[in-house]
Formats: sequence, C-alpha cells, structure tokens
Amino acid sequence: MEQARSLEKLQDRLGYRFTNQHLLFQALVHRSYVHEGLQESMEDNEILEFLGDSVLNLAISHLLIRIFPEYREGELSRLRSAIVNEKELAHLAQGMSLGEHLYLGRGEEMTGGRQKPSLLADAIEALLASVYLDGGLEAALGVVQHLFKEYLDPAAFDHPLRVLDKDFKTQLQELCQARFKTVPTYVLEGEEGPDHDKTFHACVVLGDRELARGSGKSKKEAQQEAARAALDALQFADDRTP
Repeated sequence: MEQARSLEKLQDRLGYRFTNQHLLFQALVHRSYVHEGLQESMEDNEILEFLGDSVLNLAISHLLIRIFPEYREGELSRLRSAIVNEKELAHLAQGMSLGEHLYLGRGEEMTGGRQKPSLLADAIEALLASVYLDGGLEAALGVVQHLFKEYLDPAAFDHPLRVLDKDFKTQLQELCQARFKTVPTYVLEGEEGPDHDKTFHACVVLGDRELARGSGKSKKEAQQEAARAALDALQFADDRTP
C-alpha cells in the first residue's frame, strides 16, 4: 500500500499516468538494490538510463526547435547543453523529491545516495525512458515539457540564451541591482566531513535580510546553490504578487 501511494505521488509530479506500472517501478530501482539481493527477479534501471539519455536529448531538441524557431544550430546546442546536464537534472530531481522514491541498497543509502547528483540525474533519465516505453514519443515530449517548463516557456524570459549562459550568482547580482539597488553578499556558515569529501554551507544576504542558503562540495558550489535558491524565492514572491 505504501509503495502504491509513493508511485501515485510521483506520477502526479510527472504529470503522467502509467499503463504499465512495472516500467515506473523499474526506473526507480538502483543497481545497488538488486546487487544486495533485497528482492528477487528484479531489474535495475541502468538500461532505462541508457535509453532515457537519448529520449531526453531528442525531446529537448524537438521542443527547442519548435519554441525558438529563430535560433541557429549553435545557439540551440548551447541551450540544450545548458538544460541537459547532471547539475540541472539533479536540481530537477530534488525539486520533485525523486530521491525519496528510489530503491537503494544499504550501502548506497548510508552514503547519502538519495542526494547524489549523478544518481538523481540517472533516475530522471530512467523515468523518461519508462514514459517513452509506456506511452510513446508524444507522452515523453509531454512529460519533458512539463518538467522543464521553466526553460521551455518563451514568455518566461526575453533572452533565454543569455539567461542560461550566466551563473546563478551573476543572475542574482543583476536582479538585486535592478530591483533593490544593491548587491548580495555571501557568508560561509560552516563545513563538515573529512578532508577528501567536505560539504560547505553558505548563505546569501541582502542588507540585513537572509535570502537563502545552499550547500556544495566547494565554497563556490555552496554559494551558487544559495544564489539559485534565492532566485527561486524571489521568483516565487513575484508569482504571489497580485
């Protein structure tokens, strides 16, 4: 019953209902779960990851050509690269709480597998492959358009290529300069873990107001994640303004 509720919740987030629930389940099974023999006669999601990589690139390419017909090949390639990469896929997976739905082995669970960017990115690709196998290309296109709508909505920004080319700290600085006539600052709040695997924590502050916090494997990455979270928060505030 709990598994069924979990799959229902995930399908709501995908905006797609599976005919073959086994395909959805397989997309969530990491190889560590199978290798530890936690359930017999089970396939992991590696083959689906392989297929999903192609499905995602095809879907994004198709949608970019349709949405931005004035862009040339090089510009479209840059847009696709900015969208289809481990960091963005992991961020997307975190936003839909995909990690909580995954089936992991004990070792992977203990080492924080539910938050690993590479594992989350692979799971997104596996999910898209399962949608493609279950409902065909049109279904996959629909799910990709739903999941990546912030990139694929031409009304969301005037110059998508310019926005995607910039890092989050640059975007936040320009936004704060334009809106608040000042720039944010970053504070390193701490670090944890052994020297070979540290995690840094940072917050971004505007005046005396804390905008957001972020964590990463370097100080720079922690600041970037804090800036990303701040941009999301400011955008959310805009969306709620009548």
